[in-house]
Amino acid sequence: MAVEICVKAATGAPDILGDCPFCQRVTMTLEEKRVEYKQQLINLAAKPQWFLEVNPEGKVPLIKFDDGKWIADSDVIVGILEEKFPNPSLAAPPEVSSVGSKILPCFFKFLMSKDASDGTEQALLDELKALDEHLKTKGPYVNGADICAVDMSLAPKLYHVDVALGHFKGWTIPQSLTHVYKYKELLYSRESFKKTQAAKEHVIAGWATKVNA
Repeated sequence: MAVEICVKAATGAPDILGDCPFCQRVTMTLEEKRVEYKQQLINLAAKPQWFLEVNPEGKVPLIKFDDGKWIADSDVIVGILEEKFPNPSLAAPPEVSSVGSKILPCFFKFLMSKDASDGTEQALLDELKALDEHLKTKGPYVNGADICAVDMSLAPKLYHVDVALGHFKGWTIPQSLTHVYKYKELLYSRESFKKTQAAKEHVIAGWATKVNA
């Protein structure tokens, strides 16, 4: 089965893989399922005409299987990948499907915040503590011993938390959240993560356009 995926190119470097956590979620899933795919880098600052024609919203990731139809939205794509390539299974049971789901919006609010007392840092800490508590009882991965779709979603988001908040705010996840640290080590050491991650400087460049806007 021919699989083609459009992902974000790096900000200011259109020939290099960019920093979209939703794109990495999908490419990690493809890697974990050992699905061969062709990757196209899309410069979001100058989207090609063909891309906008098949995808008027202009968002990535965008995937095409051998039926020739382009599909957007990482949630939808991951669901289809699970159906088309059931082995190894990355399906997550309903009770863990929302674990860590508020980390990215909380991270974004804290990153963009100009007011240290507005509660955005605490909101992110609360979400990270909740993840730590979950991993303490259910770990090492979100659903126990085996990696699942929720981990694919969280790995790039935690990477963005580390890189962007470290750079723009000098902030790091508290060392007391030992289970989150072990979890990050597990995720970041996986071949699927290493093969699909954007370089730190491209994560910083990607967020700089928003932080400095």
